[in-house]
Amino acid sequence: MAAAVIFSDLLMEPGLKSLDSHLAGKPYISGDSWTKDDIKVYVAVEGNPGHGFVNASNFPGKAVGVKIGAHTAPVDVEPKKDAHAGGDNDDDLDLFGDETEEEKKAAEEREAAKKPTKKKESGKSSVLLDVKPWDDETDMKKLEEAVRSVQAEGLLWGASKLVPVGYGIKKLQIMMTIIDDLVSVDSLIEDHLTAEPCNEYIQSCDIVAFNKI
Repeated sequence: MAAAVIFSDLLMEPGLKSLDSHLAGKPYISGDSWTKDDIKVYVAVEGNPGHGFVNASNFPGKAVGVKIGAHTAPVDVEPKKDAHAGGDNDDDLDLFGDETEEEKKAAEEREAAKKPTKKKESGKSSVLLDVKPWDDETDMKKLEEAVRSVQAEGLLWGASKLVPVGYGIKKLQIMMTIIDDLVSVDSLIEDHLTAEPCNEYIQSCDIVAFNKI
């Protein structure tokens, strides 16, 4: 990469001398055609430098009357110290200036906005249900099949067992794991387990335990 070309204040004689010297034998500031570097210098130099600065006066922007349109975006000129002059002039012109802090911050924000936001994982719960049959003649195998036939996103049935209640009647105790944001236990019981067709075998359901995982 080319080293930075720095000119002191181009509104003053020392800066114009530096520019005139740089343009000796060169038609453009850098390269072989009109570039943004030439535009920066064009903007920084007001009017024709005069006959005392032959090279600067013949600089393409001044010689052919190139104009910056009224709707053209302004060219930012970052002031830097002139390392070659050794002075403290704050109006020096750096044609190859580094990216400013504001530009770096804006670029980082754009990159961050492009990255997909990680979706927050919803909480899970472990639930133990008591599922009671109508009577001692209810087919408990069919009852469990009816319970497990209820499927929903975020619902996972687990282990089960039959527990004696009395008078020859048994109830089904069954575990399930749910994603809290996707499954409502109350709705599951009211709209599915104790509704048709499951209510052919199921008389009622109760929540025995409800624990966050």
